[in-house]
Amino acid sequence: MFSKTKKLKIATVFSGIGAFEQALIKENVPFEILFACDNGEREIGMTTEEIKENIKKEALSGNEIDAYIKNLYTKVKKPNYVKQSYFANYEIEEGKWFEDIRFIDGKRYENRVDVFVGGSPCQSFSNMGKRGGLEDARGTLFYEYARLVQEIKPKVFIYENVPGMLNHDDGKTWRVVRGIFKKLGYIYKYKVLNAADYGIPQNRNRLFVVGFKEPTNFRFATKKKLRTAMSDYLEPSVDARFYLGEKGFKFVTTNSGRAKVNSSIIRTEKANQEFNWNGDFVFEPLSKVQNNYAILARAFVGEWHGQTGVCRQLTHRECLRLMGYPDTFKIVVPNVPAYRQAGNSIVVNVMQSIVSQIFKAKEKENA
Repeated sequence: MFSKTKKLKIATVFSGIGAFEQALIKENVPFEILFACDNGEREIGMTTEEIKENIKKEALSGNEIDAYIKNLYTKVKKPNYVKQSYFANYEIEEGKWFEDIRFIDGKRYENRVDVFVGGSPCQSFSNMGKRGGLEDARGTLFYEYARLVQEIKPKVFIYENVPGMLNHDDGKTWRVVRGIFKKLGYIYKYKVLNAADYGIPQNRNRLFVVGFKEPTNFRFATKKKLRTAMSDYLEPSVDARFYLGEKGFKFVTTNSGRAKVNSSIIRTEKANQEFNWNGDFVFEPLSKVQNNYAILARAFVGEWHGQTGVCRQLTHRECLRLMGYPDTFKIVVPNVPAYRQAGNSIVVNVMQSIVSQIFKAKEKENA
């Protein structure tokens, strides 16, 4: 039974920095993390078949497989910055973290998970067949997500992806995905949701699929009037390192195709947000920084829309705010991964609207 007074047992893959977990926190829902998984965008240089062959050759099972996979990623000698952020912000034991979705045995968690969440990278599905079965998606990371739904049998699953999945390959991809969810025995609903319709000034459209083991009256939340703008999420004082030199200033103030300045609603945050002058930027009048010698030593002073001033990129904190994360979220990783993690996340407010509607539906069913 779903209740806000009882700990929700959750599991996530492609976990990122925990948008779902933040949504539960905002909704005051206590939760226990059964497992989370993210490889931190690291490559181990071995195919799935090679790894499985080694596992078979060594006759590994259970925890031995987990240890073997972790060791492969350790040998990469590249930090898992996603894991660092996740562990800094949520209560989770080391043994509940997986590095690779392909090697999670979901049967260990059968009928133990209340909500299972994930959003696989949108890979090519062009080689799929037309039967709509799991075999048609084999070899893609979506298959791994579907496999875990089949093995875990969660009460509810939430799947997220880009809207392009709906029309990819003339709609064949979506037909296969829908067929898979149907064959898994779940009643599901799907909709493309925009962050700007749920309280965050960002035009970020994402496809969400919510599946239930039992019949449900779940409905996606209605749109809300946006009452904030990007300016409401800005920090009052910003370090000089975020300000642009002459080349950057001229690029962002003239190249509207890749950069926007002082927008009310920002464009979709991306993994490369703020790099190569790609994304949303802030113009500040000279009067705001004229007594800050560190900024003036770095920033180019130029003209924009008849004003004299400087331009800067959004800070890591501002990017997180514009993804719905509170200021209590700890930033513990370096510059580049901090931006990537924000841009790769799901907007917390959108996920919160889904969580709220799930509980409303469950409360009606249990009344």
